[in-house]
Amino acid sequence: RGMTAPLLQVRDARVHFPAGGWLRAAPPVRAVDGVSLTLHAGETLAVVGESGCGKSTLARAVLGLQRLTSGAVLFDGAPVPDRPGPARSAFARAAQLVFQDPVAALNPRMRIDAALAEPLQTHAPELARPAREARVADVLAQVGLDAGIARRFPHEVSGGQAQRVGIARAMILRPRLLVCDEPVASLDVSIQAQILSLLRALRAEHGVSMLFISHDLSVVRHIADRVMVMYLGRAMEVGPVASVLGRPLHPYTRALIDAVPRPDPATERTRPRILLGGDLPSPSAPPSGCRFRTRCPLAEAGCAAVEPAFAPAGPDGHEVACPVVLRTGAVA
Repeated sequence: RGMTAPLLQVRDARVHFPAGGWLRAAPPVRAVDGVSLTLHAGETLAVVGESGCGKSTLARAVLGLQRLTSGAVLFDGAPVPDRPGPARSAFARAAQLVFQDPVAALNPRMRIDAALAEPLQTHAPELARPAREARVADVLAQVGLDAGIARRFPHEVSGGQAQRVGIARAMILRPRLLVCDEPVASLDVSIQAQILSLLRALRAEHGVSMLFISHDLSVVRHIADRVMVMYLGRAMEVGPVASVLGRPLHPYTRALIDAVPRPDPATERTRPRILLGGDLPSPSAPPSGCRFRTRCPLAEAGCAAVEPAFAPAGPDGHEVACPVVLRTGAVA
């Protein structure tokens, strides 16, 4: 993959939302504040972090659904179009979104076969009705659904089946990029495993790349090749899943891993952990320098002066934005 050009590139992306009102001014909400990433063909990159860190806003910006304040998003080397037109239609065929709430993402008044055929009517109007119906039947089989489900309405299927329908709707245009915004967060654990296995199978069969948004590290371990950890609109650590989750360097990554409970009560009571203190700062007024410093157990006086940049932490592409860790090796 290192020898090929990335399919997706995000360069110093910033998304700031205006705040305040008619009678008062307020600093903008810095939902995404300088994030860069690359994604190659056939690769899955997970973006993790606690609620409010900017994961979903980043996903919308990648798809051109949220306009950037500054920075750039490139797909196949060209900027992602954010206005209607032929270029936008071509990008919509190549990049699709899988939503968190599968039932709410479906039109309750449309049968499933009509919901699946609608993208074809928009982006492939040259297909005759028999060809559309054949494509619908084929994609339902790919996601493990019986053909009879096509005649049902969304309220007549389970949550797991509805998410399979959502994945089928995304895959029916044969995209090259899937943006999955916490696609298993609302499902039972057993159903989560089935959906993750389905996504892995689709990636293997079609070579589709995935940007996978999640807050569940156990899910990330099973689906992703690389992982990027976000905090308050910035990336803190990035690298291969085995390296970042097996050898976390940034204190925030370590705290996220330590927050996952262990099934053994004795181990849970005695294991060492990094516990975050204080409240999450406001994205309208993030701390100066390293924005994690107000909750970081390793913070030094110099952390308030300069916003840390990524630096290599290993030969496998593992990078971390924490000079204290790189200098002292305090977290390993």
